[in-house]
Order: sequence, then C-alpha cells, then structure tokens
Amino acid sequence: MPDTAQKYVAAIDQGTTSSRCMVFDQDGAVVAVDQREHRQIFPKPGWVEHDATEIWSKVQAVVAGALAKAGLRAGQLSALGITNQRETTVLWDRATGKPVHNAIVWQDTRTAALCDELGGTDGQDRFRGRTGLPLASYFSGPKAAWLLDNVPGLRDRAERGEIAFGTIDSWLIWNLTGGTDGGRHVTDVTNAGRTLLMNLESLQWDSSILTAMNVPEAVLPEIRSSAEVYGTAVGPLEGVPIASALGDQHAAVFGQACYDVGAAKNTYGTGSFLLLNTGNRPVPSRNGLLTTMGYQIGDEAPVYCLEGSIAITGALVQWFRDQLGIIRSADEIESLAASVDDNGGAYVVPAFSGLFAPYWRSDARGVVCGLTRYVTKAHLARAVLEATSWQTREVVDAMFRDSGVRLTTLKVDGGMTKNNLLMQHQADVLDVPVIRPKVAETTCLGAAYAAGLATGVWHDLDELRAHWQKDAEWTPSMEPSVRDREYHNWHKAVERSFGWHEDGAG
Repeated sequence: MPDTAQKYVAAIDQGTTSSRCMVFDQDGAVVAVDQREHRQIFPKPGWVEHDATEIWSKVQAVVAGALAKAGLRAGQLSALGITNQRETTVLWDRATGKPVHNAIVWQDTRTAALCDELGGTDGQDRFRGRTGLPLASYFSGPKAAWLLDNVPGLRDRAERGEIAFGTIDSWLIWNLTGGTDGGRHVTDVTNAGRTLLMNLESLQWDSSILTAMNVPEAVLPEIRSSAEVYGTAVGPLEGVPIASALGDQHAAVFGQACYDVGAAKNTYGTGSFLLLNTGNRPVPSRNGLLTTMGYQIGDEAPVYCLEGSIAITGALVQWFRDQLGIIRSADEIESLAASVDDNGGAYVVPAFSGLFAPYWRSDARGVVCGLTRYVTKAHLARAVLEATSWQTREVVDAMFRDSGVRLTTLKVDGGMTKNNLLMQHQADVLDVPVIRPKVAETTCLGAAYAAGLATGVWHDLDELRAHWQKDAEWTPSMEPSVRDREYHNWHKAVERSFGWHEDGAG
C-alpha cells in the first residue's frame, strides 16, 4: 500500500518509439512504471511520421497503468511533469482536436531542400546567431512550414487561427488540460528553443524568422518556463497540476543534477545527446554543436547548454534487429559482440538520415566499411555498438574546442547504459570514467523533479542534488595507440558516408 504521508509525482516521457509514465516518491525513488510502443510510419525514404492521436491514446494508457501498479489514485499525485521527443511537429484543428496530418518526426529529412532554400546566400548559419541552431531538417519550424504548404487549404486555416502548432509537449498539455474544451496551448523554453523560431536571448518567438519561414504567429503556443503550473488536468487525472515540460535531453540534464557550469551528461536513446551546462549565457559554437536551452525554473534566470546531437545510436541496434534480423532482441547484441575481441576491421556509420553533430551533413548516408571475408555477424554487432562511442567522442572533442572545458567524467543515462560492453568502450575511447546513476531513466526523473519544484514537493536544487546516487562506473583501459588507430579508422569511414545523397531531399 502507498504511504499516505508520502508525496508522489508522476512524469510522462513521450519518446520517439514509446511512451512511458513513471511515478516517483519524495526521495526520487521509482514507485511504478508503465510503457507502450507506438508505430513508426515511413511513407517514403527519409520520411518518418507518427500518429499523434495514437500517441495521446498510449499516453493515457501508460498513466493509468503506472497509477494502477503504484496502487495510487490520481488525487494522490502532487504534480505531473512532461518530457518529450523534441522537434517532432504536430498541427491540429483547434475546433475538432484532430491532427491535420501525421506528426513529422525529428529524424525526418523531407525539409532538407526547404532548409537549403531558406539559407540562401547565408547558408546553414542564417538564423544561428538568434536561435543557436543551424538551418537543418532536424528542427520543427521548417516541418511546420512544409505542412502549411503541402496540406491543401491548411495555410488559410492557420492564418485564421483555426490551427495549432506544437511539439509533443504542447499536444499533450493541450489534451490533458481539456483539449477542445479550454485546453492550454503552451510550450516551454527548451522545446520552443528547438523550433528555429525562438530567440535565445528574449525567449520569445522571433517575428523576423517567422516571416522568413512563412509560419503565422497565430498557430504558435505561448512560451513558458520549464517548471511552473500550466494548468490542471481534467478527466482521469482531474485536478492534478501539470507543472513541468522539458524536451527529453533537457529533462535528463535536470535529472542528472547537472546544475553547475561544466557538468555534462549523455543520454543514449534512439539517438544520443550530450549536453554541457554553460551557465546563464549562451555560448556560440564554431565546431558543429548547438547552443540550446538547458532549463528555466519559474522566474529564475535561464540556464544554457552546448549540445551535441547524434541522430542514430539506439536506432542502429533496432535496425540490426528489425531490418537485418541478426538478433531477436536488443539485449542480445551485447553477448554477440562480446564473443569476439574486436570489430574485425569493420565500421558502421549510421547516417540513415544524414549526420548531425559535429558535421550537419544532410547528404550523408549510412555505410559499412572495412568488410573482408573475415568479418562475421559478431564483428558487425561490435561495430554497431562502437559507432555510438565514436560519435560521442567526436562531440566531446568539439565541446572542448568550443568551451575550453575538458571532460573529467561523463554521466550517462538511457536504455543503452545497461550494455556494459558499450559503456566500457565509451570510457575507453573518451579516456575518462563513465558513471551511470541509480535511476538510469533520468528524462522522467528530471520532468518529475521540475514538476515537484514547481509545486513545493522539493524546495531547491540542493535537495535534488542530494538524491543523485551512483550505480556503476567504468574506467578506461584501452591502450592509447589502439584508441588513436581506431579513431583514425572511424574518421575514414565517416568521410565515405559524405556526398551520397545529391538532390537534398529524402
């Protein structure tokens, strides 16, 4: 039975492949979790979509499931927080509540040509000074513009105020707080900061960029902080304050207690995302990183980060399982890879939808290099895992060049951190200790922490720091000469992925 003296906070983590709800107690311990996958829709090469209605249905199911497993009623929750896959873009009809098209997922590359066109003579950096971001198909603004241009009649309806735009946080908050009957149309600074439409300094929509991208302001949500009560839930969660929203990587920063300048974390999910806290001022990148929001708590000064976004890490293991059929479950890859001592000279560069940081090459496509008759499926399994480590190493090197801060440890989280072989290889190629916390799913934890801060469950960041506990640590053991040789070979493989796709689309 739940402790009646305890306070409980729930967090929804709406991710790229699944939705989960976790319930935490006042000590930040996990009380219950429920999770369900949703469909991945691939209409054309390079196109990736989700059904936003299906996502909302799955979210409702996991919330009910987690509460049932915890033995709690909704009224026993002090707050609900939300964390979400970023950049995935939904447009819906305000009157009916129905999406006007499938959501366009962050991995989708259909807007590559539009981004090239928007860059004009300035190129990728046209809006970087104001947004911290390069013009790339990754971000939400161009996805919204594409929908407005390609769904018949949609632009006119949008300009009349009949259509709402949102990333998944906005879609969920709107539905949780009433939908067509008074739902709150809001987003937070971390999600708004990934649209290419928000000014990093003012934390407001940038009217000149909206004009350039031809996105009407009438569709946009109100930008709020990451931790405040946006509204209260209706329906099964009647009366529960909806009190935080953070993009998943920002939530992980918060859940990993990276509250000090120089603290860094890497989250290993569908892609991987390494964020370094740079304090209360944005630090521009000259080495292919993103300048992004970290978080903002209520009225406090915002915290900024440098981010290295890697498009494909966990998704490469899924590809190895689902498209190639070499393993039956993701967990099998570790024992298969561990059955050989090295990669056999093979390297896999997973540029399935181009390369993100530090290259930002939409023309890149996936390659397997170094194949000989010696290479077995076990060597390929090892190369699949090593691709994640090497991509992370490239981002860490770029962060040092931008910030001058040399990494001393890396806090890690996400599903792939249970793969000990991968975590050891990550420590080896970075030449620093890699540390996993007790609660590895720190995206949910960060959303819960922010919601609890906004509602008085926790009082300050020091209280949250005290909850963070180490679960496991991996220390480097690779010979420097081996590390250098393998990194050199990795770079050769990456170069061979460039220039494959030539027309800028798909």
